[in-house]
Amino acid sequence: MVNSSGLKLKLSAIPVKVLEAVKSQMEAYANQIVGEMRMLAPVLAEPDPRRTPGALRNSIGWTWGKAPKGAMTIAEVKGNKIEGLFITIYAGTRSKSLGGNDAYYARWVEFGTKGAPAQPFFNVTWRANRNRVRQGINRAMKKAVQSI
Repeated sequence: MVNSSGLKLKLSAIPVKVLEAVKSQMEAYANQIVGEMRMLAPVLAEPDPRRTPGALRNSIGWTWGKAPKGAMTIAEVKGNKIEGLFITIYAGTRSKSLGGNDAYYARWVEFGTKGAPAQPFFNVTWRANRNRVRQGINRAMKKAVQSI
């Protein structure tokens, strides 16, 4: 005879365990991707009174939910079955309060302009890691379900 109350208890624990595992994995990958993007981001070599060296590099980050206003977003990693769970990786903002630390020009650096060639740091990193991230999240979900 099957213990139906025990089975129901195990089945009800699946979403909680999976959510915890997925969140943890998503945070780990977000930190790793942001670190790689910061390594690739160009840093201002010559002094410029309007900009701070490293402002672009320092503006790269991630957040749960939507990115800050004016930030360039590469992708939102969302779970189909887990609503509201997504991470946004971003660079630059349009915050006037940051002054020279505002990397509003992130798009110009990534894609280039008429007078300056592109120096990609953002999309190339995401594309290089996209499949590994998806596989890692799927693996974390599978592991969480199997551990119950």
